[in-house]
Amino acid sequence: MPTAPHIALDSAAPTAIDGRHIRALTFQSVRMEYLRRVLGELGLAAAGSRALVVGSGRGLPARGLAQLGLETVAADPSPAATALALDTDGGLGVTYLTTPAEELSLPDHSFDLVYCADTLEITERPDAVLREAARVLRIGGAFVYDTVNRTPVSRLLYLGAFQTVPGTRIMPRGRYAAHRLRRPVELAESLDRAGLSAKDVSAFKPRDVRGLVRAIRGRRRGTLTDDQLPELVDMVLAPGGRPVVTYLGYAVRRA
Repeated sequence: MPTAPHIALDSAAPTAIDGRHIRALTFQSVRMEYLRRVLGELGLAAAGSRALVVGSGRGLPARGLAQLGLETVAADPSPAATALALDTDGGLGVTYLTTPAEELSLPDHSFDLVYCADTLEITERPDAVLREAARVLRIGGAFVYDTVNRTPVSRLLYLGAFQTVPGTRIMPRGRYAAHRLRRPVELAESLDRAGLSAKDVSAFKPRDVRGLVRAIRGRRRGTLTDDQLPELVDMVLAPGGRPVVTYLGYAVRRA
């Protein structure tokens, strides 16, 4: 009987399935597409601007922002993720910190943009995360995020397929819970309480869900590598659609 794959987040082990890293790889293209759009809408020039990525993991979104020309800081609560990010920086000059999203060890009003990844759907303290993001943002700065909606389909995927079902599991059990998945309207209310004015919500999804299933099964069987997954999953923005599972959004820091 085949041995079940070893699932471990922020692991450098070649045999480990790191669902967090798989998620970052497959989300990277839509994250960067959306970030470029927000920068353009706000007229925020990359050169001379400072960005913070909260929940940066192995540093993919932070390196993407650095490649656009922003001075970038990457923050993550996991020392293992920070170590992996440092090993793969490639000389881009990103500053990597190990610090929780709920208590950032960073000065007030020190960033033009904060990107929040892999955080809002797992934290028990979303208001604390948003208050800290608002605190470190300059007035008029952008808070950009992606997260998971709370719908029957998202529960099926995130609470079932990704962390419970044996054939498709890529996350540790308990990584996600229904009460930590937040609807856009709920998140907008939390943003407002933190002094952040919501401006946009944009759904994103696999172009064909069958590609997502093939990618996960292939990675679990060992017939696909992490680097092969983004092309197979092929995430696309769906700005006019209702977020059935995942969505991006941004808000602006009020005075």
